Amino acid sequence: MARVHDMGGRTRYFGPLPPIDPDEPVFHEVWEARTFALALLANRVSGANLHAFRHAIERVPEEEYLSGYYQRWLASAELLLLDSGILAPGAVEARARRLQGEEVGEPPVPEPHKPGMPSGGPGNLRTVEAAPAFAVGDPVTARADEPAPHTRLPGYARGRTGTVVALRPAQVFPDTAAQFTGENPQHVYEVRFDARELWGADAEPGSVTVDLYESYLERAR
Repeated sequence: MARVHDMGGRTRYFGPLPPIDPDEPVFHEVWEARTFALALLANRVSGANLHAFRHAIERVPEEEYLSGYYQRWLASAELLLLDSGILAPGAVEARARRLQGEEVGEPPVPEPHKPGMPSGGPGNLRTVEAAPAFAVGDPVTARADEPAPHTRLPGYARGRTGTVVALRPAQVFPDTAAQFTGENPQHVYEVRFDARELWGADAEPGSVTVDLYESYLERAR
């Protein structure tokens, strides 16, 4: 997961974050509000879910990803509609050219097909019968395996050792839900990592706490 969206601890893209402006508007322009609504609608009509939407954002080309927050949402909505067959390849580009006055044909509307994974219920919280594998105070190491196409395990934490500080309710597993291969709910743990463990001996004092799914973790050796 070394793509642009997994930028924790990197300075290549944005550098230090600026102070938050408490008066910043939610939408700077009208098209951003429309994009927000369109993305929610695209997620629903395409049969996708939160994790599939996040995975779509991860698949956005780097130049689009870096062109603004709602530009990412717009590109992701288009991907979801393409994946589900609601939009034909090239349909958006053809429509844009027609709106600019060009005489171009538009591809025919394809036969829509939604993913076949049934929903286990609203939201992401689920019940897991198995007892949690880890307890508060346990030292754990985040697995360094090659990640799935979509994962919530950030690259900077892979292979690093921390301590479980809290147990969270079991939730739908994003790695499989994003691929429509099942909900596979798991226990979730709040794991605290020393900053030096993540960033090296020169890191500022402090810690980083990450919510991690059970299969991301193994007992520290």
